[in-house]
Amino acid sequence: MKKPVKVLVLGLALVMLLLADLSPQPPFRLGLVREAAAIIGLPFTPLSFAGVARRTTRRALYMDSLAAADANAAAATTAAATTATASAPPPPPTSSGSVPLGTVVHALPAGCVATPINGIEYYNCAPGVYYRAAFQGNNLVYVSAKP
Repeated sequence: MKKPVKVLVLGLALVMLLLADLSPQPPFRLGLVREAAAIIGLPFTPLSFAGVARRTTRRALYMDSLAAADANAAAATTAAATTATASAPPPPPTSSGSVPLGTVVHALPAGCVATPINGIEYYNCAPGVYYRAAFQGNNLVYVSAKP
């Protein structure tokens, strides 16, 4: 035989040996391609301990990074809101006269007394000066109101 034909026959024989599957269990049979089967315990099978641990770690890291990103975004929003409120401080309440309605203060003046009026709790700080608790974002503030 000529050399190219020998190389071709040997190459085909090698490929057939790699693809051939002899079943060691009865019934004995000769097949061309082995039946696909995953052996549990190998690293890349779906039910292996190594595969489960790897996927769990990857998912936990992903969820932790999402939680950290959410926390950073919330902190940035809170910092922006704090700087916005801190840039314009509210006028301090005067004890001698009346306070304009809608004035927002972060702390009540000294001597305020809680007074429920019509089921709503107001803080009477001076004659005719009432404050009502409210939220500004996550902060508790007091707004001057007329009961």
